[in-house]
Amino acid sequence: MRMHADQHDIDLDTARRLIVGQFPQWARLPVRQVMGAGTVNAMFRVGEEFSARFPLQGADSSSTLAALQAEGAGLRELAAYIPFATPQQVALGAPGYGYPLPWSVQTWVPGEVATPTGLAASLELAEDVAELISALRAQPTGGRSFSGNGRGGHLSDHVAWVEHCLAQSEGLLDTAPLRALWAELVELPRPGVDVMSHSDLTPFNLLVRGGRLVGVLDPGLGPADPALDLVAAWHLFDAPVREVLRERLGSSDVEWARGAAWALQQALGLVWYYQDTNPPMAALGRSTLARLLEATELR
Repeated sequence: MRMHADQHDIDLDTARRLIVGQFPQWARLPVRQVMGAGTVNAMFRVGEEFSARFPLQGADSSSTLAALQAEGAGLRELAAYIPFATPQQVALGAPGYGYPLPWSVQTWVPGEVATPTGLAASLELAEDVAELISALRAQPTGGRSFSGNGRGGHLSDHVAWVEHCLAQSEGLLDTAPLRALWAELVELPRPGVDVMSHSDLTPFNLLVRGGRLVGVLDPGLGPADPALDLVAAWHLFDAPVREVLRERLGSSDVEWARGAAWALQQALGLVWYYQDTNPPMAALGRSTLARLLEATELR
C-alpha cells in the first residue's frame, strides 16, 4: 500500500537496471531491496558497501537534484561533527525506465535500526545520544539561521498542522488530553540563538549495536531551535532514562518542555497518516504520545 498520494514507486528490476546502466563499476554487485520504516526513499542494497536511494516524492527533477546535493553536503558536514559513523554520498543517478527523479548512492553503515521501545531503559544509549546532541550543538552555524522549513522554528507556526492532525486522529487517539497538552506547550518562548541540529532524531535514523549508538542516518542538518533534537528523548526512552539525558545536556525546564512540544507535533502526524501504510511509524507515534501524556514533568 502506498504511503503518499504523490508517491513514485520503483521495483527491484527497475532499480537494478538504473544502477547497472549508469554505474557499470557496480554491475556485478547484487542488488536487493531493503524493507523498513522509511518514508522518504525506497532503498536498495548494492553489494555490501553501498545503498541506492530513490526518493518517493518530488515534484520535478531540478528541485529533487538540489535536495540530493544538499543532502550530500549535509552528510559530509555531519561526519566532521560527530563521533559516530554516518553514510556518505558517492554518486547521483539520473531518471530512467519510468522512474522520474534523480537518485543517490551512499555508503552503507552497518548496525541495527533502533526501535521506539527496544532500548527504552538503556542508560548507555542515553549517554550516546547526549554525546551526539552535544557534538552537534558545539559546532558553529557559520552565520546560518533556521531555514523556515519543517520543525525547528516557532511552535506557533505549526498550530494549523496540529489541529489538522487532531481532527484526523478522532477515533484513533484520545485527542482531548493531546489537545490540552499542545495548548500548554505551544506558547513556550523560543530562544533567540539557533544551534546545529540533526532535525529528525527518530529511532529509525539511529543505528545501534550491542545497545550502543554506532551510526546516524538521514540528517536534515542545519540550525534550529536547540530543543528540536530533544525529540529523541520522547521517541526512545522511558522516564528515568530521559532524566539522565536531560541532566547530561543541562536542559532548562523551558527547553525540555519545548523538546516535548516538538515531539508532540511530530508524533501527532505519524499515527493517522501511517496507520494503514507504515505500521512501525504509526507505532512510534503512539509510543511517543503515551510517554508525553505520562510525563509528570510536563504538568
